[in-house]
Amino acid sequence: METYLKPTKLLDFNTPDIEHLIKKRKWNYLNQEEKIALAYDFVRNEIKFGYNSGDDISASEVLRDGYGQCNTKSTLLMALLRALGIPCRIHGFFIDKRMQKGALTGITYLFAPKKIVHAWTEVYFNNQWIALEGVIIDDKYLDQVRNKLCNVNDGYIGYGISVKDKKKISLCWKGESTYIQSFSIMEDLGLFNSPDDFFIQYNNTNNKIKSLLFNILRKRINKRLDLIRSDR
Repeated sequence: METYLKPTKLLDFNTPDIEHLIKKRKWNYLNQEEKIALAYDFVRNEIKFGYNSGDDISASEVLRDGYGQCNTKSTLLMALLRALGIPCRIHGFFIDKRMQKGALTGITYLFAPKKIVHAWTEVYFNNQWIALEGVIIDDKYLDQVRNKLCNVNDGYIGYGISVKDKKKISLCWKGESTYIQSFSIMEDLGLFNSPDDFFIQYNNTNNKIKSLLFNILRKRINKRLDLIRSDR
């Protein structure tokens, strides 16, 4: 399990910001289950759903941004878990971009790849690997968009969400896997020890022109997501 506890360039949990957070929250004094629950809830609800400058940014940068999407929230969650001595890894996928419609609109949605690189954190708990995909969406945002999801292929998608049953979405961690975008998975890309290894091979921002365009527009997108979240 030692491999799943190491820091990396992206999992920079030895930086002052992350060390200070853990010390301030007193997470190191908790048992393993409590550590996972509180780190998960922190990233899910105190790091809002939104779009960063790229997929391959460090955990400390995600923490400073205060928002993130599937890939960047997974990086921050992994960093916190490893800092707390809890083994974790990353699982990669391609996911159908249609589930982003509503969160991404207009030219931003148009230029998004048809297959979006997607990842979730898997934590080792009770002698099994547990998926924590539910960390992506914060409760305030979910409350505002749940009834806006579109019925597609016997499931519900849109606004960065893709589920089988919108009435049974449960994102609180109770020792079991949580999911929020998995209904739109198109291809399994496998397991990786770290986000560094994954994003070297797969990355949504490899195209420089699309990356530049997205970075021009993403602040406007994040502002719109905040308006959705506050129901204005």
